[in-house]
Amino acid sequence: MRTIRSWFDSSLQAQQGNSEQAGVDWLRIIPFIFLHVSCFAVIWVGVSWVAVLAALSLYWLRMFAITAFYHRFFAHKSFKTSRWLQAVFAVIGASATQRGPLWWAAHHRQHHRHADENGDPHSPRQGFLWSHMGWFLSRKHFRADYALVPELTRYPELRWLDRFDIAVPVLLAVSLFFIGEWLAASWPGLGTSGWQLLVWGYFISTVVLIHATLLINSLAHRMGKQRYAIKDDSRNNFWLALLTLGEGWHNNHHYHAASARQGFYWWEIDISYYLLLAMSKVGLVWDLRTIPRAKRDRNHIRDGAVS
Repeated sequence: MRTIRSWFDSSLQAQQGNSEQAGVDWLRIIPFIFLHVSCFAVIWVGVSWVAVLAALSLYWLRMFAITAFYHRFFAHKSFKTSRWLQAVFAVIGASATQRGPLWWAAHHRQHHRHADENGDPHSPRQGFLWSHMGWFLSRKHFRADYALVPELTRYPELRWLDRFDIAVPVLLAVSLFFIGEWLAASWPGLGTSGWQLLVWGYFISTVVLIHATLLINSLAHRMGKQRYAIKDDSRNNFWLALLTLGEGWHNNHHYHAASARQGFYWWEIDISYYLLLAMSKVGLVWDLRTIPRAKRDRNHIRDGAVS
């Protein structure tokens, strides 16, 4: 019973202690399995342009919240913003169903401390499936080391989102259902419904979003090019950069993790950085950190050697 209750209150899992077992806690991950199975409901709910637009819009909005705020802001402090905007994007990020901002940032900082070594939560050297999703489905990683994010734990709103990490996803799902029902009643010509908007806007959009994000942990340490000679296996991958709004420049990122810009050169598309730059122009964020030009242009790998 405590395990089931921990689906809604992650602090109950913390009270059980942090297991060192790497095995999957199947009862604990039933919601994750349900999320995937629910996508097959598209067979019955059908499709409309409204539903597809909702799925795409929520994918890109939540991907930006994950890449720019969960990752570059919470995990790496690569820019500054106000407390209210921090809270807004923490909520949007939480709606991506990738757990709370403290859990996310703490595990990511652990990853950078021990990238592709013992202690890395999700190195592909332990197996592709482990790095992609096995690590967070294991008992070992249900908890995070909050000592790694002391400056974030002082915000009660972030602690709440972390403790009740399923609350915002449920709110999003319920809202999409009722919006779809309202659209069906008010504008039946749109051809949508509550169930259709729920399946496309939440289930399908979220599953694609989760796995696109996880590809940075797995595929971006396996496929792509290494510009910089560093100790881990991180790669730069153009296609992953497009899919994740710039996160695919992963070798760049591991070379200089503090940079808000991960596409170091003009031809490396980094949409999250462009949006952050636009936000900085109107004062929503500030002190965007980037890589010094001298550091950017040295240590390139050329023909297997370091220049």
